[in-house]
Amino acid sequence: MTMRYLGLALAVLFTIATSEAGRAAEPTRFVPLKPDELSSSQKEWADAIAVPPRNAKFTNPPYRAYIRNPELAPKLSAMSDYLRWNSSLPARLSEFAILITARQWTAQYEWFAHYPLAMKAGLDPDVAKDVANGVRPKAMKDDEAALYDLAMALYRDKKVSDDVYRAAQQEFGERGIMDVIGLIGYYDLVSMTLITMQAEAPNDSVPPLPPLAAK
Repeated sequence: MTMRYLGLALAVLFTIATSEAGRAAEPTRFVPLKPDELSSSQKEWADAIAVPPRNAKFTNPPYRAYIRNPELAPKLSAMSDYLRWNSSLPARLSEFAILITARQWTAQYEWFAHYPLAMKAGLDPDVAKDVANGVRPKAMKDDEAALYDLAMALYRDKKVSDDVYRAAQQEFGERGIMDVIGLIGYYDLVSMTLITMQAEAPNDSVPPLPPLAAK
């Protein structure tokens, strides 16, 4: 009987260890606040982001960091709402820009959260795979190529050539160029927030970003 119970206990421990191995450790920075710990302004913002289309919890990254500053948080979520759902860009391009930004920072949580959204919006998986590997995607549509080249000119070259600007203007117009800049700028902030709070992908359902070779 003793050996039987010992075997059962070992099986339970193995199951727990296996399930835990597939999950990232919970971040210890910006630990989630409890509802009774929120100030009135924090609660007001938490209630605002809980409704459609966001349906967000103030205890999830990056919101649990945002809520520490209830004056800044509504401005950040308002910018996010515009860029995600009301900009001039289709979701396929918006999510593509977010993936490009996540790759620049190796922001695993951001990649994990937005990779499925990019696939749902119609981005070619091979394009996302090339972005993850740090190479210019080969299977891009014309508008994707214009967005990628604009983003990479800003990230890599710190300047935008006439050819890159002309291609972006042709695809998106001047308003659309500002939407692209707004997306990568806002998700730079998101990436920095997630990295500061040490937020990793919660599970391995999305392949993580691989390390990039040092240049």
